[in-house]
Amino acid sequence: MSLQCYKCAKPLPDSYKVMISRSDTCPHCRADIRCCKMCQFYDVKAYNECREPQADRIVEKEKANFCDYFKIGGGPNDAEKQRQDALAKASALFKK
Repeated sequence: MSLQCYKCAKPLPDSYKVMISRSDTCPHCRADIRCCKMCQFYDVKAYNECREPQADRIVEKEKANFCDYFKIGGGPNDAEKQRQDALAKASALFKK
């Protein structure tokens, strides 16, 4: 699975899967990479838009932060995958 920037949807270097510093940015649009919108726990439907219950509240989701629970994996692909999974589960409820 390749990572994509949440802002421009262009591919990110594979090195970001291993180590991300707070100052890393997208090489295409210069958006911060170590931010909520690039985290596996980011979810607009969750309380504080984060599925990690112990994480501190972060107001600016597109800015770099020091969250201890950050795990790379967000971006446009994960959001679409979550939507498709939810639709599939909902339609499975009504099948005979």
